[in-house]
Amino acid sequence: MPREQYSDATPNSGEQDLVSGLRNGDTESFERLVRQYGARMLNVANHIVRNEADAQDCVQEAFLKVLKNIGQFEERASVGCWLHKIVANTALMRLRSRVRKKEDSLSELLPEFNGEGDRIKTDPLMPGPSVQESFQSVQTQTIVRQAIDQLPESYRAVLIARDIEGFDTNEAAEILDLQPGAVKTRLHRARGALKTLLEPAIKAGIL
Repeated sequence: MPREQYSDATPNSGEQDLVSGLRNGDTESFERLVRQYGARMLNVANHIVRNEADAQDCVQEAFLKVLKNIGQFEERASVGCWLHKIVANTALMRLRSRVRKKEDSLSELLPEFNGEGDRIKTDPLMPGPSVQESFQSVQTQTIVRQAIDQLPESYRAVLIARDIEGFDTNEAAEILDLQPGAVKTRLHRARGALKTLLEPAIKAGIL
């Protein structure tokens, strides 16, 4: 799921009151934060970790991080965008902790070439849309999500961090505890594998 676009790009008076209350340790302000953003943030986390219990844990952890770090909140941003980034960061770190598969488990999804550099598969892989472009249509989100879910978690985490949540290479590397070069390599391989998985839908004109 792409990072949400919040209409409140900058905080309004209501948000300013909310932030002020959180900074003062006001219980009602925290309850308002949970009511206002809880469901949306659970959806964000669930799209990343793909497990309801883990998603709930991530959201709870993220709200606690908000309380701990509310003093660092820059008021030119919206609370929703800030919270989304915290939830995505937390969920990606949870996904990182679940990574167990070997990197070579992705190889069967990547294009194969012969000794002369020609692709072995007879049907050429059509270019298809980018991950972000595919997510623009609600009708195609399910297809793309199912394909992403088939990637090994170590590659899925990088793809989500870079192409869906919009973290840059260095941010993704820090979140996933990788070197920037490893992020770039995994992202390149994950994109190639994803296009292979989406090839039937591309050929059918669905994407």
